[in-house]
Amino acid sequence: MAPVEYPMSASPALHAPLPYDETCEDVAPDEVEVIAAINEELLKIARVVCNDTGHAMRAVHAKGHGLLRGRMTVEPGLTPPLAQGIFREPRSYPVLLRLSTSAGDVLPDSVSLPRGLALKVYDVPGERLEGSEGETTQDFLFVDAPAFVAPDARHFLKSLRLLAHTTDKAAGLKKVLSAALRGAEQAAEALGHESATLRSLGGHPLTHILGETYHTQVPLLHGRYMAKLSLVPGSDELRALQGTTLGLAGQPDGLRDAIRQFFRAHGGEWLLRAQLCTDLQRMPIEDASVAWSEAESPHRPVARIVCPPQDTWDDALGHDQEDRLYFSPWRGVAEHRPLGSVMRARRYAYRVSAGFRRDRNAPPPEPETARTHVPPVPRDAPPWTT
Repeated sequence: MAPVEYPMSASPALHAPLPYDETCEDVAPDEVEVIAAINEELLKIARVVCNDTGHAMRAVHAKGHGLLRGRMTVEPGLTPPLAQGIFREPRSYPVLLRLSTSAGDVLPDSVSLPRGLALKVYDVPGERLEGSEGETTQDFLFVDAPAFVAPDARHFLKSLRLLAHTTDKAAGLKKVLSAALRGAEQAAEALGHESATLRSLGGHPLTHILGETYHTQVPLLHGRYMAKLSLVPGSDELRALQGTTLGLAGQPDGLRDAIRQFFRAHGGEWLLRAQLCTDLQRMPIEDASVAWSEAESPHRPVARIVCPPQDTWDDALGHDQEDRLYFSPWRGVAEHRPLGSVMRARRYAYRVSAGFRRDRNAPPPEPETARTHVPPVPRDAPPWTT
């Protein structure tokens, strides 16, 4: 069903948004140990792929399909609960978008996996999150499903171990498995259900990556409130791609080619929307597997992202461009601090993954034995001149 759109200055949500306080989060006693185990599994995936390819990749969302440059404009007339954080004033920011798929190894696109979109906003003022002092970017990470595959870090560790176990398996076998899982997912949808597990293992429909609606899946602060964010196609050309399928057989980089073909001819526009938390029982902070009800709290537009026609991938510079970029929801301002168990795990997992890539792709100046357990993260070079 197509998402319901609301004007920027719409009346307040059906229920009043809840302000954040520390009782909204509940840290498990063994969370530190669980997060350490997650880091080890991610490093296992990264080491396997690095040994196979000779290049260190992201432990998840390793395969990039396009890098888009554009601008995000915060709209005027937002109600006070929406006009929070970097959306407080109607101003414009340069942005970079990275489109990807979820696996830690680089697979043919016919192995159909969940799609990701990472958004980096530049020139952002405000008090910084710990660990990103001195920076001026804000990162938001999206996947094309409203809820995360696991409720919390402990359950995500179980899913990650399964992913790590399949990382080094033959791509041909994964194509066969992916086709079978797509059939199982279609059968589940015919019965009125969707399976995040089936989709995460290769059962994602072969739809156009630019026609998807993307979600943060897990909550973050929205100023004094709590929210999940989503990105939905806003221009006619992108909306026309919603639900359309791509023939990816024999096209290992078919998604990348489709993005390049589109942006050679068209620009694109997305609406960035906020869904405010209005009920902690039905919209939990610590259970990321629960999709928040739109009947309880609709997605409300807060900004527009416009990307002009451009070349979205440089074959000669692909690795170099990808290596220079590091996304994490913990790189941003305090008013958009990530919330919940899964987000707390990401605080360290993304840093470990980025450090591994930096160390392997650019030899460290000191011996490996001198490295700290969690190496410092690289700083992004400016992506372009505005």
